[in-house]
Amino acid sequence: MLNVQGLTQRYGARVALDGLSLHLPRACFAVLLGPNGAGKSTLFQVLSGLFAADAGQVLIDGLPLQRQGHRALARLGIVFQQPALDLDLSVRRNLQFHADLHGLGRADAAARIDEEAAALGLVPVLDRPARELSGGQRRKVELARALLHRPALLLMDEATVGLDPASRQALLADLHARVRTRGLTVLWATHLVDEAAGADRVLLLHQGRLLAEGPPEDVAQALGGGTLEQAFLRATRAPTARLEAAPP
Repeated sequence: MLNVQGLTQRYGARVALDGLSLHLPRACFAVLLGPNGAGKSTLFQVLSGLFAADAGQVLIDGLPLQRQGHRALARLGIVFQQPALDLDLSVRRNLQFHADLHGLGRADAAARIDEEAAALGLVPVLDRPARELSGGQRRKVELARALLHRPALLLMDEATVGLDPASRQALLADLHARVRTRGLTVLWATHLVDEAAGADRVLLLHQGRLLAEGPPEDVAQALGGGTLEQAFLRATRAPTARLEAAPP
């Protein structure tokens, strides 16, 4: 579903993505785990077409993003870290606007809005302004919006920032269920190790490079054993620890 080959992105002298390669199969819940500054958001900006990478290529469902961007991006849904709702519009109008951008007919869009609202518990707030919603409800609206056009690949960039534990777990559970029942592929970026629990695949990103990938237990073992959290902390702190230990 997602094939990234040799992706490099620089900001001046700083290398945010350093020849990154990864792939995800269909119907997979993958967690992109990395500390702040690892390159997760930069990767998502490239995958969503907001940035053009300096080198490498991206294929979404076999479609090259660089040459067939319109078709490739039509297969993609995304929830960014920063909220992106029009707070003055109702939930329904926010969703309708997104459906219009994707060229969905009004009848089809209305049916899909009702379907996603029912699945995510948003029916009671459909006609309320988005600014009246809680943080968890707004995230659900953004998820409903990202799913309206039936993407095959869903990107979630630090999507639980600001959510309480119950809302966080509910969001994760809903997406795991969609992977099982709809064959959706999810790439969930986070720096919270506990959100990798139950993932089909973990990709550990650090300083723009992929340190390890595979089932959570295999990643932990590849990085020295122990729990995934212990392995994550050990792998991502090692360069700093070596620097601090170096003689002046």
